[in-house]
Amino acid sequence: MKEPIIAYLKIIKAICPQVTEEELIYIESGLSIIELKPRQIYIHASNIQKEIGFVFSGLLRGYYVDNMGNQITVNFIREYEFATHFPAFISQTPSMYSFQTIEPTVIVNISYKHIQEGYQRYPIMERYGRLVAEEVLKIQQKRIESFLFETAEDRYIKFINEDPDLFNRVSISHLCSYLGIERQTLTRIRKKLSDVTTLQE
Repeated sequence: MKEPIIAYLKIIKAICPQVTEEELIYIESGLSIIELKPRQIYIHASNIQKEIGFVFSGLLRGYYVDNMGNQITVNFIREYEFATHFPAFISQTPSMYSFQTIEPTVIVNISYKHIQEGYQRYPIMERYGRLVAEEVLKIQQKRIESFLFETAEDRYIKFINEDPDLFNRVSISHLCSYLGIERQTLTRIRKKLSDVTTLQE
């Protein structure tokens, strides 16, 4: 199955256009592919993640379990994004989150060991790693600020505007958990927005 690997290498070339053929061959030599069915766990909380996963196709959610035993969804990882608790991965400490598939999912894995060896051999790998880390950090910061400065309704509107393709791919319970709102609250918000749309028409 070469298509996922080709897609991953294209992403690297897009991010780092100066990457050489030798460097791409090195990166490819450390890649592996896994296929997961819906509801399978890709990363278990409290485990050390030995590989970082590039999602070629499918969808996962990252979550933690609170003191009441509830699963709290913290993010959705779709095609061409990385399934990882990045700070834990780069420090090789146990992940605080589990990652579970929502749909049939194909993931390209690259190991921590291969990445570290690449850093020593090829400066471009360090640049690529830094750019990936910056992107993950921006996503995390954006989510933190949404809970600090936005209402539940704001978060819902932003979700349907920025992630319309995800809306029909995730369950209401997972969406409520992700947005940090009760199901009844989401129902009221959706009704309010529907009423406003009707009046505008």
